[in-house]
Amino acid sequence: MSVASCLLLYSFVVAVLTPPLLVRLTHGGVAPVLGVAAWMAAIGSVALSWAAAAAFVVAELASNGSAPGRSLLGSCVASLREVVSGRAGVALQVGLLLLAVLAVLAFAVVAWRLGDRLLRMRRSTHGHARMTRIVGRRIAGVDAVVLDAPERAAYCVAGRPNTIVVTTAALGALDRRQLDAVLAHERAHLTGRHLQLLAVIRGLAASLPRMTLFAVAETEVARLLEMCADDRAARTHGSRTVLGGLIALSAAGPLPSGALGATSIAVLDRAQRLATPPPHADRVRVRILLTAASALIAVGPLVTGLLAVSGVMLCGPLAA
Repeated sequence: MSVASCLLLYSFVVAVLTPPLLVRLTHGGVAPVLGVAAWMAAIGSVALSWAAAAAFVVAELASNGSAPGRSLLGSCVASLREVVSGRAGVALQVGLLLLAVLAVLAFAVVAWRLGDRLLRMRRSTHGHARMTRIVGRRIAGVDAVVLDAPERAAYCVAGRPNTIVVTTAALGALDRRQLDAVLAHERAHLTGRHLQLLAVIRGLAASLPRMTLFAVAETEVARLLEMCADDRAARTHGSRTVLGGLIALSAAGPLPSGALGATSIAVLDRAQRLATPPPHADRVRVRILLTAASALIAVGPLVTGLLAVSGVMLCGPLAA
């Protein structure tokens, strides 16, 4: 096997084995910030492995051009030269060309789908933020755009500038302390760039729908980001106040695409978490496990590459 093969094998193992492990560690939201970091480490590790594998393939093709018999990949290069030169027959030449075209098309389709989805989400959220600023109004003491609507809702959308939206029905359902807590929750989303982070994960999940890692990460990271915002608001206004705000807005309707709202995701789980925090021992244990898992996953591509180059994983160059 080549180094590239080992990296691809590593990315496959991470993509298959990591999701159930991280769900078990992060689903309860014991340490949501570390949970988000663990999921992002897994996604970044897989993406980095793919990029490094491609780089190693290109490097080996370039370095073995003059002496292609020095490694297993070099032998493949020699075979490819035979095919390209025509000495291996026209059928193999056509097959090689077809495989190359399909590979380029697959990469182009994934890149186009990801880019197109991100651009459409950006246009949608920026347009919604702009329209809310036009049709909404400002109320003294409320750091948000107020919309006249019968639905109780509070949410934030990315734009220029980013916008927090609260409806008149929500203002009627919340007391002053609860309103401040809900607005703090939305500001936490904006300052933490949660909207942009979730947009990228959703784009990856939509572009590669058969990749379980991205699909599960989309759901779990959304839950964890809401819990991160809950904790940020609770540090200033108290868990009970944040819980009261969640309950008051629990009947909120669907939010615009790309928006994050105080009661848009996992309301019951978050309410239970705020009402009965986990014991200190559980928090310490989960934090240690998540930190260790994130570190191992993050350095995985580097360790795999080093082991492959050294020959420990039988991925290094073989003698001629």
